[in-house]
Amino acid sequence: MTIQLKDLGNAVLKTEYAVRGPIVARAQELERDGREIIYCNIGNPQSLEQKPLTYIRQVLALCQYPALIEQAPQLFPADVLATAKAVLKGSKHGLGAYSDSKGIRFIREAVASFIHERDGIPTDPEMIWLTDGASKGVQTALRLLISGPNDGVMIPIPQYPLYSATLALYEGRQVGYYLDEAHDWKLSEALLQQSLREATNAGIKVKGLCVLNPGNPTGSVLDRANIEMLLGFAKEHHLAILADEVYQENVYRDGDSFVSLAKVLVESGEKDVSLFSFHSCSKGFLGECGQRGGYMEIRNVPADVFTQVTKLQSVSLCSNVTGQVATYCMVRPPKPGEASHELYVRERDTVLNNLKERAKLLVEGLNRIPGIQCVPVAGSMYAFPRITLPPGRTDGEYCMALLEQTGICVVPGTGFGQRAGTAHFRTTILPPTEKIRAVVERIAAFHVAFK
Repeated sequence: MTIQLKDLGNAVLKTEYAVRGPIVARAQELERDGREIIYCNIGNPQSLEQKPLTYIRQVLALCQYPALIEQAPQLFPADVLATAKAVLKGSKHGLGAYSDSKGIRFIREAVASFIHERDGIPTDPEMIWLTDGASKGVQTALRLLISGPNDGVMIPIPQYPLYSATLALYEGRQVGYYLDEAHDWKLSEALLQQSLREATNAGIKVKGLCVLNPGNPTGSVLDRANIEMLLGFAKEHHLAILADEVYQENVYRDGDSFVSLAKVLVESGEKDVSLFSFHSCSKGFLGECGQRGGYMEIRNVPADVFTQVTKLQSVSLCSNVTGQVATYCMVRPPKPGEASHELYVRERDTVLNNLKERAKLLVEGLNRIPGIQCVPVAGSMYAFPRITLPPGRTDGEYCMALLEQTGICVVPGTGFGQRAGTAHFRTTILPPTEKIRAVVERIAAFHVAFK
């Protein structure tokens, strides 16, 4: 007899991932039938016409096919040739061989230098693991924390479904804490305390806390005071922190800036809070989602826990080496004076300036629609507008009808979590500017007519 649904584990059946759910499946059906679909459901920049940066693709091309270094050096700038040679030398066996389980040593050293230059804090490459995107690092950290069915981890509401899905798969408990929509989706100590208290009273052993900065799906950017409060809360309640910082380059609002959890942790002298930090070449201005490159940095963990992290990473042998090289290009871009620097800066700034413009267009456009309220997008690549629905209608029905009638694919707020009695949807700011204008116009006409 073939395997049946009833044969599957309950953890698998309970695992859901909203950004690739039934609305997306329907969008793909419509597209196959010839409909134009504007995919605003997922942070996948190059699928929405964002061009890859020349530097990273040139380095990857040479590393994948080293014969080009000798056969056609005139096609590549001198610094690209030098970078590819350094990568091939550091990897020892090229991109087709396994690396160390933690990742290629000289790339981890480059990540450590990147963090040190960004934050001005000492960084140990031995506390860095190269991962298949940030997701694999997050899953490793959650796997460490969940040791039984009553173990829980605090996650923001709204949250990115990676967290709820992974906790369900590992049979842990999701402990949601609400972000403060009225104050730009910032963290609230009162809401953190309330969430922890309710979980503890329900018999849940809360072991960690996840924070997304800049936020997904909210577009929020945390300031230093908010981060200091978070660290104090974690210390008081003996919680590890998972800091998802994959959008750290995507900050648009004047007066806001990215502040890493690691920087505040070290500068405070705090030794009693374990910190797992994640970054990825999928987001930011690189948008190299398909390369699946990223890293996890750990601070304040004892040696025996360190050993267990390496063991978990070893189960997969290593992260994909092409992704490791993409991560190297992210943390070690061309420097001033190098041949590729001017083009790199121009391409980078074009991407970020376009995203800033689209964020403003989208939010201002949505806020002109009666029945829609959207907090300004300070960072990341998403907006999470609040919508007023007719009685008895759900955000899932709204988003499906929006897709059918306009070709716009967004994700209902229920996939990310939201306060009872409210309704939202998540949209990216990634479509080209003219399409963002079309998105706003189509949503406006649809929303007014939705019954």
